[in-house]
Amino acid sequence: MAENKEYITRQESMGTIQISEDVVASISSSVALETEGVGGLLNANMADLVGGKKMTAKVEMAEDGVVVNLFLMIRYGFAIAEVAQKVQNAVYSALEGMTGFPVKAVNVHVGGISFD
Repeated sequence: MAENKEYITRQESMGTIQISEDVVASISSSVALETEGVGGLLNANMADLVGGKKMTAKVEMAEDGVVVNLFLMIRYGFAIAEVAQKVQNAVYSALEGMTGFPVKAVNVHVGGISFD
């Protein structure tokens, strides 16, 4: 494993479970992109569209759960608030279901409109 990465850690009866923030970011990004109305992901400074970069979500590990920040483009013609809420719900459910760790927040930042 690479050095200086943050991990979510949970002690179980048979040992420790650790999941990298990269895994959480990957799950979050994939689920967001699968949501109808999402036109793409932006990098954290929302300057340009991310095409194949590894980290497309900003993940913060808190003591009481994971906080995910997603930076999105919404497809033209879709209701921004509805799409953002669908992304929040889908990412929240996927992270809790796949990792088993608590999710404190899924913050959606809409930085643009996609016309494709």
